[in-house]
Amino acid sequence: MKMMKKILGIFVTCSLLLLPLAGGVQAAERYKPFVLASKGPGDFDAKVQETRQALQDAGFEILGEYTPYKDTFVDNTRVIVVTNDELKEAAKMSEQGGFAAPWRVAVTQVNGEIQVSYANPIYIANAYRMKTELAGVSDALGKALGAQETFGSKKGLTKRKLRKYHYTFGMEYFDDPYELATYDSHEAAVDALEKNLAAGVAGITKVYRLDLSDDVTVFGVARKAPTEEQKYMDEDFIMSNVDFKELKGTAYLPYEIMVDGNKVIALHMRFRMAVHYPDLKMMGKNSFMNIMPSPKAIRLALEAVAGGGE
Repeated sequence: MKMMKKILGIFVTCSLLLLPLAGGVQAAERYKPFVLASKGPGDFDAKVQETRQALQDAGFEILGEYTPYKDTFVDNTRVIVVTNDELKEAAKMSEQGGFAAPWRVAVTQVNGEIQVSYANPIYIANAYRMKTELAGVSDALGKALGAQETFGSKKGLTKRKLRKYHYTFGMEYFDDPYELATYDSHEAAVDALEKNLAAGVAGITKVYRLDLSDDVTVFGVARKAPTEEQKYMDEDFIMSNVDFKELKGTAYLPYEIMVDGNKVIALHMRFRMAVHYPDLKMMGKNSFMNIMPSPKAIRLALEAVAGGGE
């Protein structure tokens, strides 16, 4: 009996000691790629103006805006690209940080209902391996536009998963960009891009330009296929295949091209699209299989406009 009581006492003591440890073990928080600011009926043009004004009132600088597509799989779209001091400073702190300096806000009309959404700062900051999680940007966007819910993935991804993200074995990481062209100087690279974007080479045109420093410049570009044969680089074609859920990820657009020193680079589509649409299946309807030629088609188009290929 004494032995039994002693064993029971040891068991109870060990259990009590383990309670704080067990209570402290929690599942890592998960994040989703987009934030839904608001959703409801209204006038599309009025909502675009309201969104633009709210961003300016919150201290954001508008870099550019455009309509990627309308009257196809959605009624209408408008993407407004902004930046602020926090974004620009954070970009300078991180390798390839310039890709996160312009921020994408979208107004999308679907079946008469208007969705206002934007890229989720904490998600992108981790996916793009930033030194900061852009808490101030997240707070400013939430106060200016709203933050009803995050979306774009059923379960979401942890910070650990985002910081080393790739879709699957053999697919590119954040630090495996397209290497589009190399010039004698940063100025020569920027000048070539400006000229080719103005000419609409390969169906690529300029949405905005952001000069972060004397040797880092980011362009946002629209992609319209010049011919049916080149449809796999077209943003309307691609998005109509992958952006099929009720809440739209229009804020995936536009694509960025960065001039870093004398080199012209862009994030690889197999990373950029996958991290924004992490739940997309490899096979079947509305899957990556339907746009399998797109990574190469986008590379060729971006190379052409960068002056590094035909």
